[in-house]
Amino acid sequence: MEKKGHFVLIHGASHGAWCWYKVIPQLKSVGHKVTAMDMAGAGIHPKQVHEVQSISVYFEPLMNFMASLQPEEKVILVGHSMGGYCISAAMERYPEKVAVAVFAAAYMASPTLPFVTISQQFKEKMDSDKAMDTQFGFHNGLDKPPTSACLGPNFMASKFYQLSPPEDLTLALTLVRHVGFFNDEESIKAVALTKEKYGTVPRVYIVCGKDNILKQDFQRWIVESSPPNEVKLIPDSDHMIMFSKPKELCSCLEEIAEKYT
Repeated sequence: MEKKGHFVLIHGASHGAWCWYKVIPQLKSVGHKVTAMDMAGAGIHPKQVHEVQSISVYFEPLMNFMASLQPEEKVILVGHSMGGYCISAAMERYPEKVAVAVFAAAYMASPTLPFVTISQQFKEKMDSDKAMDTQFGFHNGLDKPPTSACLGPNFMASKFYQLSPPEDLTLALTLVRHVGFFNDEESIKAVALTKEKYGTVPRVYIVCGKDNILKQDFQRWIVESSPPNEVKLIPDSDHMIMFSKPKELCSCLEEIAEKYT
């Protein structure tokens, strides 16, 4: 008999729980329980970006959810892109409540590879056209460095959604929001990981083969620098795997639930 799990789906930067709309019914149709949530200031969460001063505030909805689970209940955390930060912090704080963590084209650190190192590597590898038409927020004043960003339409079309249906890009363009940069010391401490906690949770990485923002070689570098228990490849997926290859993503998630729960 197939094992059924409780998937907790965490979106990436500027996105929200809405981006899992193709995945949720597919997982539910085969008997899994699914929870998709907005991080603070994302999706329809009421906070505005200037109120989300650190990453610990940003992922507070996930931490509150994890704290509310029954003592014996375990979930399958799925983080996409920046959602890797969030699920990693939850693994560190609540390792006993996580059956397995899935990183889908996501930032995945380790006790020996801090997120700040991954962020620096990403900035160094980013194409020369940089953020294109992405909008920046200057909540500390125009004379200070930007504090947030909202993905631009051309940037999203060419870097995130180039293999996704145009309807999904159109949907995203109406829903993306500003997200903070979280460069403060408190945020760096909030995503610090230990072998004793984070290191005890099984991890699976899903590589998106045609990702134009987290390029496949960058994803492979993450995997080699912070080896998970298993690596899966969806070769023809762009960065937005839940839009470009939802069936293949769900197949991977069902296999993971069967193996790790």
